[in-house]
Amino acid sequence: MKAPLTGRRSAVGAGLTVLATGEAAGQGGDAGHVVLLGDSIFDNKGYVAGGPDVVAHLRNRLPAGWRGSLAAVGGAVAGDVVRQLGRVPQGASHLVVSAGGNDALRQEAILGQEARSVGEGLVRLAAVVDRFRQDYRAMLDAVLARRLPTAVCTVYDPRFADPQRQQLAVAGLVLFNDAITREAFRRGLPLIDLRLVCDEAADFANAIEPSVQGGRKIAGAIARFALDRPGGRSVIYGGQLGGSAA
Repeated sequence: MKAPLTGRRSAVGAGLTVLATGEAAGQGGDAGHVVLLGDSIFDNKGYVAGGPDVVAHLRNRLPAGWRGSLAAVGGAVAGDVVRQLGRVPQGASHLVVSAGGNDALRQEAILGQEARSVGEGLVRLAAVVDRFRQDYRAMLDAVLARRLPTAVCTVYDPRFADPQRQQLAVAGLVLFNDAITREAFRRGLPLIDLRLVCDEAADFANAIEPSVQGGRKIAGAIARFALDRPGGRSVIYGGQLGGSAA
């Protein structure tokens, strides 16, 4: 999947409309202000041993005069992002949301429950994901009410040392990421696919937090979104080059 997503762009679907439209700040000469919302994927300062965190990398990647601010809080779930909106400074031009990983982590125990059939297990997972979808949808409603260009992030694959735990986590996250991508595409929002951005072991400080290298790559994808003009289309940002659509 990674190769076709790199270096080209096209519409994800006809008629998708961005709810948070408007010319990106900085395109007409005005400096922009990118604000990060969500969890420790952005709020990773405690995991980089004094190195630059995601927002520090972002500030270095943005043009002169642009700003980057952190409103994300480690441990946050999707529903917590609504409260974080109160920390968005005046003059913000772009919002980026990374949420869902902690929602999934809190439900990890369900993967170890016994079930009489695969179908029974899937029904339990479906119920969990449906609740997450409702929380995520309500959160996006609140974020998009700010009427600012907004991008959302998928949850990247963790790096658990236990092979079985790793396989179960990746399989379970497919369902959570499906909910995120559907909501992004339904609303015509740009999507930063962190599964494609953080695709090396060195991108992780531990099993679930980004390292200095991972933070740099995440910041690069965010900067590409902020400086781009999706033009009312759902654009996927993944890997090291420009945005593209599936």
